[in-house]
Amino acid sequence: MASSDVPAAPTGGESLLTVVIALAANTLLAIAKTAAAVLTGSAAMVAEAAHSWADSGNEVFLLVAERSGSRPRDEEHPRGYGRATYAWSMIAAFGLFTAGAVVSIWHGVTQLTSESEETSYLVNYVVLGIAFLLEGTSFVQASRQVHGASQRLAMHPLRYVAQTSNPTLRAVFFEDFSALLGIFIAGAGIGLHQLTGNGIFDAVASIAIGVLLALVAVFLIRRNMDYLLGEAPTPETRSRVIAGLLEHPQIERLTYLHLEYVGPARLFVVAAVDLVGDDTEDHLAIRLRQVETDIEQHPLIEDAVLTLALPDRPSLVP
Repeated sequence: MASSDVPAAPTGGESLLTVVIALAANTLLAIAKTAAAVLTGSAAMVAEAAHSWADSGNEVFLLVAERSGSRPRDEEHPRGYGRATYAWSMIAAFGLFTAGAVVSIWHGVTQLTSESEETSYLVNYVVLGIAFLLEGTSFVQASRQVHGASQRLAMHPLRYVAQTSNPTLRAVFFEDFSALLGIFIAGAGIGLHQLTGNGIFDAVASIAIGVLLALVAVFLIRRNMDYLLGEAPTPETRSRVIAGLLEHPQIERLTYLHLEYVGPARLFVVAAVDLVGDDTEDHLAIRLRQVETDIEQHPLIEDAVLTLALPDRPSLVP
């Protein structure tokens, strides 16, 4: 397969930069939001602080995921360690659910019946403004990576980020998006509290932020589970792989193809092929192994297993 047969996914270095930027932004914001929550007693700001602390912890898990999943395959793991990326990313998503969603909803519910107190609204607005700038910077980096990859694959950016085999990119993108939306929710709750003097709006904003985080966390957990179970690539990617295999000078027909992701932008390939020529069995086995080796040189292919096609089976087409 030529390197142009299947468009490359975002590089590990680019994903690592995206996570590092998100980690730096969320750590600074977690400290600032915690201070504002303590000073003002705002339920919405408590939810925002929990959100940022959860995101910061998630980014640490995502860094571990990037490192664990990038190890080369060995005898104990012939298809590499790519699935470790999904395992660590699912742990990160569960952390977002427990440390972010549950805390935000619980605190908001407890504040519904609490007495409203006078607070310094200016502090909250300043912190939320800074949060918008920092979260926006992180989101721009994630969006740039998403748009670049989606254009190479001729896919809509939202469809790409939902379907991508890169869990760290998906996590940072949706966490940053939910963070920006959470800032607007918190700002609305605090603003209504200021206008009406009724703290229930602040509490409701905290609950709404928790529900938002829960939805994002469940979505991320589900997508990581899909890939841990061996999700197949999109029809577009399957067609490109078929075309690439048929372009190999030694492959005459391709009658069966099984593809599944074993890591971010890494595929396990099982195929039934008919090689050109009419060799003896010994020579045919040697050529088959050589074709496997050739296929595995493609950056998308982690492991390839080829078998001989039955003579009466039609060839697959892209």
